[in-house]
Amino acid sequence: MKTVAFDDLASLAGQEIGVSDWITIDQERIDKFADATGDHQWIHIDTERAKKEMPGGKTIAHGYLTLSLIPWLGGQILKITGVSRGINYGSNKIRFTNMVPVGSRVRVRQKLLSVEPRGAALQLVNEMTIEIEGQAKAACVAETISIIYK
Repeated sequence: MKTVAFDDLASLAGQEIGVSDWITIDQERIDKFADATGDHQWIHIDTERAKKEMPGGKTIAHGYLTLSLIPWLGGQILKITGVSRGINYGSNKIRFTNMVPVGSRVRVRQKLLSVEPRGAALQLVNEMTIEIEGQAKAACVAETISIIYK
């Protein structure tokens, strides 16, 4: 994990910050996400049907499940000291570019695109790429915006 002070964060703009640890996407996580969101589409939860009808014969993670891992996985990459709080402000662009089959391992790669003052706060724009172990094509690429306060 990289550590940087709030006042020094701008020096990292334009740089790749690092990558998180791998996490396995198991069926239990997919099922819990389906229950939490009400998205019970068979491609996510019906393992028997997926064996017959899905490429690779497996269920796949919800795109938004994959996206929702960004704050947790990103928290393993960069620690900013001197911050009282931070908020997710939004996203400029999100693309789901590959399926995440059950049993896959994923991680996030973070590039800090920009750091802009916003009053007493800083607005950060990051490119967060969710990689799938053993796959050349990422699962998701999201340009996220957050605001941190001193």
